[in-house]
Amino acid sequence: MRHVTIIAEAGVNHNGSLENAKKLVEVAAEAGADFVKFQTFKTELNLTKNAKKAGYQEKSTGVGESQYDMVKKLELSYDEFLLVKKHCDSHGIKFLSTGFDSPSLEFLETLSPEFYKIPSGEITNLPYLRKIASFGRNVIMSTGMANIQEVKNAFEVLRNEGLSEDQISIIHCNTEYPTPMEDVNLRAMLNIKEKLGVQVGYSDHTLGIEVSTAAVAMGAMIIEKHFTLDRNMPGPDHSASLEPVELKNMVRAIRNIEIAIGGSGIKEPSPSEAKNKPIARKSIVASQKILKGEVFSIENLSVKRPGTGISPMKWDEVIGLKAIRDFREDDLIELV
Repeated sequence: MRHVTIIAEAGVNHNGSLENAKKLVEVAAEAGADFVKFQTFKTELNLTKNAKKAGYQEKSTGVGESQYDMVKKLELSYDEFLLVKKHCDSHGIKFLSTGFDSPSLEFLETLSPEFYKIPSGEITNLPYLRKIASFGRNVIMSTGMANIQEVKNAFEVLRNEGLSEDQISIIHCNTEYPTPMEDVNLRAMLNIKEKLGVQVGYSDHTLGIEVSTAAVAMGAMIIEKHFTLDRNMPGPDHSASLEPVELKNMVRAIRNIEIAIGGSGIKEPSPSEAKNKPIARKSIVASQKILKGEVFSIENLSVKRPGTGISPMKWDEVIGLKAIRDFREDDLIELV
C-alpha cells in the first residue's frame, strides 16, 4: 500500500513563541502527520524594509506595519529551533523547516534533514536553488505562482547541480490564502507529473480538507497543509489554516483513501462482500405449484432471493425444460 507523506505546516503560526511552536508539534503528532514543518529565516536577509504586504496579509494583520516588521515578530532563533526539534523527537514526529536564506539552510543542514522544502517564492531564485542542491539531499519543491516553464527551469537547475530525478518531488500549489476553489486546478498536478515524470503532491491553501483528500485520490504522494492552534489568533496565516480537530480529520481521511485505492485493481469480489453474494443475488424459483413433467415457462417461473439456486442468467436454458419433480411455490428450481 502506498504511503502519502503528510506535512503539517505550522509555518509561522507560532507567532514567534517557542511555547506555541511546541504546542503545534504536539497537535501535529497527535493528528498522525508524518512531519511538522516550520519556517526558518533571518528577516533582514529576506526582506527590504519597505517590502509591501500581500493582500491576504493586510487583511489578516492590518496595514499599519510593513511586511518586514510583521515577519520580524514571527522569527524564531536557531537555538529555539533546536528545542523544537528536540520536542519533535520526544513526540515521535519528524521535524522539518523551510530555510529561506543561506545561513538558515546551513543551520538546518546541521540537523540532517530528510529532505529540503523549496517554497513557492524561491522557485525563481537561482542562487537559492543551487544552495539547496549543493547539500545533495532529497528536495520537495512548491510551485505556487509558477507556470510550467518556470517549474521546468527550476527542475533543470536542480538536475544540473547534481540531483537525480528520483531525489526531486514537485507539489502543485496556489499562493493565495485561502485559495478560491475555482483557482485550485488540481489537474495541474498531473500535468507536472506528465511533463517531468517526478513524484507529485499538493500544498493546500484552501479552506477545509476536501481538496487535499481529492488530491490523494488523484495520485498525490505528498500533502502539505497549514494548521494552527486557533484560527482566530492574530497573524498572516491562521485564517486559512486547519484547527487541531480538522487536521486530525484530514490525516484520517487520507489514510482511509490510501487503503481504499490500494487494492489489486482487479474487479473481483472482496473477502468482506463474498459472504453476501447468496443473500443479495437471486435464483430461478417456482412462481406457482409445478408438477413433475410439466414444462417450465414464464408463467410458472420467477426470479427471487436467495441466490443459492440456478442463476437467472440461465433463464433461457431453463425455459422449455420439464420438471424433474414436483415444486411448490417459491421452491428453488432444480434440473438434476
